[in-house]
Amino acid sequence: MPEVRLVGPNGEQVGIVRIEDALRLAVESDLDLVEVAPTAKPPVCKLMDFGKFKYEAAVKAREARKNQTNTILKEVRFRLKIDTHDYETKVGHALRFLGAGDKVKAMIQFRGREQQRPEMGIRLLEKFAADVAEVGLVESTPRIDGRNMVMVVGPLKNKAEARREQQQQQQKSGGRDSAKRKIRTDAPDETEGQNVAAAMDDDARAKLEQARNVAEDEA
Repeated sequence: MPEVRLVGPNGEQVGIVRIEDALRLAVESDLDLVEVAPTAKPPVCKLMDFGKFKYEAAVKAREARKNQTNTILKEVRFRLKIDTHDYETKVGHALRFLGAGDKVKAMIQFRGREQQRPEMGIRLLEKFAADVAEVGLVESTPRIDGRNMVMVVGPLKNKAEARREQQQQQQKSGGRDSAKRKIRTDAPDETEGQNVAAAMDDDARAKLEQARNVAEDEA
């Protein structure tokens, strides 16, 4: 008589039972009998709501796909005798790529006799690795690939982390902008250069005008 090792709906071990008894328990519990380890001896079956199980598995798979981070391999190319400005531009690109969670393949293209000086290429790539160390770590040390020398640098933060950090920075920036706008709109209506006489009542204004006339007559 075939037997199975039966697991209850909450993960409890029921023990080894006949398949007929396992099916009867499934019917009585209004659950499904699902084989979860067919190669085990005896096979392992579990009592569960299979429809609910499939739904929860689909939700988990959907969440996993949403949170999945697809790292892209970006490429920056150098000449062995690159000038300072171009080098700094390449480093800037690499910092941006790594900061966004992507990998960077740094490639030196050798020309003519430059292939006989691989140590110069290694020194340049080592300098590059040091200049991007704040956001990247060398994953593949410099190696010769035909007429080129390549090195791969991986990001210290994955794309999900980089995205969260960017959103946090945008939120902080938005808060600062709101505060600045509030400061501007809270400014008093009266300016420092406003005429003091305009704020006086009619009696005070008349007295001021009389004083002016007296002063002009005496002059």
